[in-house]
Amino acid sequence: MKGLKQRWGITSNWQIVIIFIVFAINGSLSAKISGYVLNYFGLYKHNVHWFLYYLILLVLVLPLYPFLLMVFGYIFGQSKFFFPFSKRMLKSIGLGFIFKE
Repeated sequence: MKGLKQRWGITSNWQIVIIFIVFAINGSLSAKISGYVLNYFGLYKHNVHWFLYYLILLVLVLPLYPFLLMVFGYIFGQSKFFFPFSKRMLKSIGLGFIFKE
Protein backbone atom coordinates (compact mmCIF):
# COMPACT_ATOMS: atom_id res chain seq x y z
CA MET A 1 0.00 0.00 0.00
CA LYS A 2 2.83 2.37 0.79
CA GLY A 3 4.18 2.17 -2.76
CA LEU A 4 0.75 2.78 -4.25
CA LYS A 5 0.15 5.78 -2.00
CA GLN A 6 3.51 7.22 -2.95
CA ARG A 7 2.98 6.59 -6.67
CA TRP A 8 -0.46 8.16 -6.65
CA GLY A 9 0.55 11.02 -4.38
CA ILE A 10 -2.04 10.34 -1.70
CA THR A 11 -1.60 10.34 2.04
CA SER A 12 -4.10 7.99 3.68
CA ASN A 13 -5.48 4.50 3.31
CA TRP A 14 -8.95 6.02 3.32
CA GLN A 15 -8.15 7.80 0.04
CA ILE A 16 -7.16 4.48 -1.54
CA VAL A 17 -10.48 2.97 -0.48
CA ILE A 18 -12.38 5.92 -1.96
CA ILE A 19 -10.37 5.75 -5.20
CA PHE A 20 -11.08 2.03 -5.57
CA ILE A 21 -14.79 2.65 -4.92
CA VAL A 22 -14.85 5.37 -7.57
CA PHE A 23 -13.14 3.08 -10.08
CA ALA A 24 -15.64 0.30 -9.34
CA ILE A 25 -18.71 2.51 -9.63
CA ASN A 26 -17.40 4.21 -12.72
CA GLY A 27 -16.51 1.04 -14.60
CA SER A 28 -19.86 -0.56 -13.94
CA LEU A 29 -21.86 2.55 -14.68
CA SER A 30 -20.09 3.45 -17.92
CA ALA A 31 -20.64 -0.08 -19.27
CA LYS A 32 -24.29 0.00 -18.17
CA ILE A 33 -24.93 3.41 -19.76
CA SER A 34 -23.28 2.29 -23.00
CA GLY A 35 -25.49 -0.80 -23.01
CA TYR A 36 -28.57 1.37 -22.58
CA VAL A 37 -27.45 3.57 -25.48
CA LEU A 38 -27.06 0.51 -27.71
CA ASN A 39 -30.49 -0.75 -26.67
CA TYR A 40 -32.00 2.68 -27.35
CA PHE A 41 -30.84 2.43 -30.95
CA GLY A 42 -32.16 -1.12 -31.25
CA LEU A 43 -28.78 -2.83 -31.16
CA TYR A 44 -29.00 -6.01 -29.11
CA LYS A 45 -26.71 -9.01 -28.82
CA HIS A 46 -29.23 -11.19 -30.62
CA ASN A 47 -29.75 -8.94 -33.68
CA VAL A 48 -26.19 -7.67 -34.27
CA HIS A 49 -23.05 -9.69 -34.87
CA TRP A 50 -21.19 -10.11 -31.58
CA PHE A 51 -18.03 -8.46 -32.89
CA LEU A 52 -19.87 -5.35 -34.10
CA TYR A 53 -21.90 -5.16 -30.87
CA TYR A 54 -18.83 -5.21 -28.63
CA LEU A 55 -16.89 -2.90 -30.92
CA ILE A 56 -19.64 -0.27 -30.72
CA LEU A 57 -19.89 -0.83 -26.96
CA LEU A 58 -16.15 -0.24 -26.60
CA VAL A 59 -16.31 2.90 -28.74
CA LEU A 60 -19.05 4.22 -26.44
CA VAL A 61 -17.32 3.24 -23.18
CA LEU A 62 -13.89 4.68 -24.00
CA PRO A 63 -14.86 8.38 -24.06
CA LEU A 64 -17.60 8.00 -21.45
CA TYR A 65 -15.34 6.42 -18.84
CA PRO A 66 -12.98 9.38 -18.21
CA PHE A 67 -15.83 11.89 -18.08
CA LEU A 68 -17.71 9.82 -15.51
CA LEU A 69 -14.44 9.36 -13.64
CA MET A 70 -14.13 13.12 -13.25
CA VAL A 71 -17.75 13.40 -12.11
CA PHE A 72 -17.49 10.68 -9.48
CA GLY A 73 -14.03 11.83 -8.45
CA TYR A 74 -15.51 15.25 -7.77
CA ILE A 75 -18.51 13.81 -5.91
CA PHE A 76 -16.25 11.71 -3.68
CA GLY A 77 -13.83 14.59 -3.08
CA GLN A 78 -10.92 13.13 -5.04
CA SER A 79 -10.90 15.46 -8.03
CA LYS A 80 -7.24 16.27 -7.39
CA PHE A 81 -6.43 12.65 -8.25
CA PHE A 82 -9.02 11.93 -10.94
CA PHE A 83 -8.91 15.09 -13.10
CA PRO A 84 -5.28 14.64 -14.22
CA PHE A 85 -5.86 10.89 -14.58
CA SER A 86 -8.88 11.49 -16.83
CA LYS A 87 -7.09 14.17 -18.85
CA ARG A 88 -4.24 11.75 -19.60
CA MET A 89 -6.74 9.07 -20.58
CA LEU A 90 -8.64 11.42 -22.91
CA LYS A 91 -5.38 12.57 -24.51
CA SER A 92 -4.35 8.97 -25.11
CA ILE A 93 -7.59 8.19 -26.98
CA GLY A 94 -7.33 11.33 -29.08
CA LEU A 95 -9.78 13.57 -27.22
CA GLY A 96 -7.17 15.77 -25.57
CA PHE A 97 -8.37 18.82 -27.52
CA ILE A 98 -11.22 19.11 -25.03
CA PHE A 99 -8.78 20.32 -22.37
CA LYS A 100 -6.71 22.94 -24.14
CA GLU A 101 -4.16 24.33 -21.71
